[in-house]
Amino acid sequence: MATYNYKPGLGNAASFQVSGKPYVKGGLNAASTPILGFPSVTSWIVVTNQGPNDCRVGFSAFGVADANYLTVPSGTMSPRLEVKVTELYLTTPGAATVDVIAGLTYITNDQIDNFSISPSGSNWSGSAGAEVG
Repeated sequence: MATYNYKPGLGNAASFQVSGKPYVKGGLNAASTPILGFPSVTSWIVVTNQGPNDCRVGFSAFGVADANYLTVPSGTMSPRLEVKVTELYLTTPGAATVDVIAGLTYITNDQIDNFSISPSGSNWSGSAGAEVG
């Protein structure tokens, strides 16, 4: 008798169609917290910049250092970003207080280890095939 072990994965549409587990991180200093790691894959993200400086939001360190990022101006909020990532990169030219809210899937980070994308295999950022720098 065959035994099947089904579990959610990146290509599982149902994981992204249901409501996400809420994730909120407030009062981040984007100048000193450049990487925000999520406990599981996101379904969507919203970034609010309450600081006096614009904030760059990207999906890789190279992206925010180069030209592949979203700018969230001071005192504004990003649109709802429908992205599946495990990390978010933030940077500002000075101090900036940033709040992040996200919907998390039930796809844990250890379920998506991918050695072809990341040499360590455990920090897939969702940037394969994306313009992230």
